Amino acid sequence: MLFQSIDFLFLFLPSIFFIYFFVSKHLSSISKYILIFAGIYFYSKWNIYHTPAIILSILVNYYISYQIVLTKKQKVKKRLLIYSIFFNIILLAFLKYSDFIILNINFLFNSNINKLNLPFPLAFSFVTFQTINYLVNCFDNEIKNVNFKNYFLFIIFFPQLIAGPIVKYNFMINQFDNLKNRYINKNNIIIGLILIFIGLFKKVIIADTLALNVDKNFLNYNQLELFSSWITSTSFTFQIYFDFSGYIDIATGIALLFNIRLPQNFNSPYKAVNMIDFWKRWHITLSNFLMNFIYYPWIKCIKNLDFFKSMLVTFAVFIIAGIWHGPSWLFIIFGALHGVGIVFNHIYNKLNLNMNKFLSIFLTFNYINLTFVFFRAENIESALGVIKSMFFFSGVNIYIIKNLDINSLIIFFISILIIFYFKNSNYLLDSYLKNKNEN
Repeated sequence: MLFQSIDFLFLFLPSIFFIYFFVSKHLSSISKYILIFAGIYFYSKWNIYHTPAIILSILVNYYISYQIVLTKKQKVKKRLLIYSIFFNIILLAFLKYSDFIILNINFLFNSNINKLNLPFPLAFSFVTFQTINYLVNCFDNEIKNVNFKNYFLFIIFFPQLIAGPIVKYNFMINQFDNLKNRYINKNNIIIGLILIFIGLFKKVIIADTLALNVDKNFLNYNQLELFSSWITSTSFTFQIYFDFSGYIDIATGIALLFNIRLPQNFNSPYKAVNMIDFWKRWHITLSNFLMNFIYYPWIKCIKNLDFFKSMLVTFAVFIIAGIWHGPSWLFIIFGALHGVGIVFNHIYNKLNLNMNKFLSIFLTFNYINLTFVFFRAENIESALGVIKSMFFFSGVNIYIIKNLDINSLIIFFISILIIFYFKNSNYLLDSYLKNKNEN
């Protein structure tokens, strides 16, 4: 079930909204079960055969978290945490990367191992990271009381289930437990609906229209020339921007209908002055997770840490970020290129060099655009084919230019204005909350 589908917008969402607040008013003790049921139903509509995997994850991790909180011995707590993280990573790797691993083994050793063809449960990457965050919080005594109903809701809350943001347990449960949030808030409904409308506009009108040229031209990459290759690559860079930010706006708006505020996860990333700044603005909660749960713990384990070693860790973390996006060498290359960009920025900063702000934004955007070619391409050959066309003049293919979708081109230029000259929807939400607090 997609956020932009008729079934979701006009049947599922209104039904859950009215049932939840009716139950919250008259039978508040079971109101959370309404959202749990909604989350399970929403998830199963994608593919009901994926649902057992997420249920298994919830059951196992709840049990382990309960043991972590209950146990007083630090060594036992640490052992349980390690086991739990290991379980979650192995489960994710088995479901998402088993065929990728088999393909590479077959290639390296000329073997013929059959692929498992396991259906990968949607959103499991996000669920895994959010679960690890929760388990570490239990270990650090930030979560002192575990509750199965609360934990189930924390994982399965449908607005942020599919693509984040990655949220903290206490941040969410404190809002669900707030008695004021169990009653309809007209102001939250208004701003929530505005955000949903903005998100739908980004996704349906902008992203899906840009996809017309992107899909066609990436399929026919060998016919691209200088002009059309740049239009194609940049169109996808805009497409993924509006896809992702549109989803976040819709998710934020839906959560706000239920009086739940999700953390900021997107902040005009194409206005970034360098790659470090980009990752502070793009998928903010993922960046925070990578820093807090992979980079910093890794750094602490290194003896005689110096700049070179820290940069190696930085690069490795972005390789992990690339793999996390999907079981493909294209995503690994994407992560590696971002790691190179981050390392370059750190070296640049260490040398105390300066650059004009607008030139920095221009160079950063174009480097990001280059990396997204690998994110979108079907294989390495097509990615290199598009990049070759972007940097080597090979004549003008009039056929390709004439067959560019005119609506996509109009949206392309509108996208430039929206991305670089307009304030993002976070500004709208923050301004609303600021005015609300002042009043």
